[in-house]
Amino acid sequence: MPPDFAYLAVDPQGREKRGKIAAADNDAARAKLTAKEWLPVSVAPVSIVSKPAGERPSLFARASRFTAKQRTLFTRQLATLIKVSPIEEALRTIARQSEKDEARAIVNRVADGVVEGRRLADAMGREPQSFDPLYRAMIGAGERSGTLPDQLQRLAALMERQAQMRGKLISALAYPAVLTLVAIGVVAALMIAVVPKVVEQFEDVGQQLPLITRIVIAISDFLASWWWALLALIGISIAGFIVALRRESFRLRFDAFLLKVPLFGRLLRDLNAARTARTLATMVDSRLPLVEGLKLTAPTVKNRAQRAAIEQMVVEIRGGGSLSGALKRSGLFPPLLVHLAASGESAGQLGPMLGQAADYLEREFDTFTSSVLSLLEPAIIIIMGAVVAAIVLSILMPILQLQTLIGA
Repeated sequence: MPPDFAYLAVDPQGREKRGKIAAADNDAARAKLTAKEWLPVSVAPVSIVSKPAGERPSLFARASRFTAKQRTLFTRQLATLIKVSPIEEALRTIARQSEKDEARAIVNRVADGVVEGRRLADAMGREPQSFDPLYRAMIGAGERSGTLPDQLQRLAALMERQAQMRGKLISALAYPAVLTLVAIGVVAALMIAVVPKVVEQFEDVGQQLPLITRIVIAISDFLASWWWALLALIGISIAGFIVALRRESFRLRFDAFLLKVPLFGRLLRDLNAARTARTLATMVDSRLPLVEGLKLTAPTVKNRAQRAAIEQMVVEIRGGGSLSGALKRSGLFPPLLVHLAASGESAGQLGPMLGQAADYLEREFDTFTSSVLSLLEPAIIIIMGAVVAAIVLSILMPILQLQTLIGA
């Protein structure tokens, strides 16, 4: 009876498929999966991937995994070392140099898989938390074509660019977010703690207070009496929103809405488009089929609306359509990406043109975020100043009114 092999594959719709298949050897198992039009990501004998019979997972056990920075460093080191040493030796060297015990254990387990006779991509399949299907598929393509060092260099460059974009996005949003929270905190402190004490001085004046003072007092009384209810309402709303986001239909509608938000929508669209173009360019340069590249690229896109558009592109291209036509019909990607994709298809240079599109969109992202921040930061400061000025004015006007009455 043929032995069983555990597999991880991607079906034509881009969904992961896991299970077991009976085959004479690893190549036969891969052939059976390919016959189903599935893309094999990892295939390994069941006896190797199965846990020992007596082993039980701990209730509090946490799956070890590479951080994005660790995986990028690992990829860059491996790309350099396998040029001068066998894969197993290169992996052991990287493991010895790892400062973190978890990272060292991950690399050693991959090295053990290589020693057992598995391909590097299959050995990495033992660590799905650290090496996603896209990563393993590109490694597998490099192994099959004999260009593994070049493939690792492409992967490292891809991850470095993605990390750079994430860092720019975080730095672009961090300062306005902190500034907004500080402004809200200052205003809340004034309204809850300061204004009520000042208002006590006007209770026995016997004169009608100015309109702005009455408005500020009403808001202050509400916040001082119901701040706990307001916080509870905000907390419940956030929790409900998070729960709703877990529903795929709601998340799809919300992500589509985000793409239509002024300024932010364009920022999000271009960021995801740049990520898609960069990933797809790397996969096309790696000689992976365009349809397979799109299927593996789709899960890397966080926006559900754009992800659904990419999944629809797979169907259209499989039916004989072009990438540029599918991009244009989706309406969710920048016209520049559509134009350069069309140029690349007509010239037979799709990979390089997608890379140029990614370069341009990343530069546009930098310019756009700089421009928006140059307007957003002063706007927050002006709004905060206006609110504080209104509070101060509401306190000063009764004092001036009282001095006028006394002088009269």
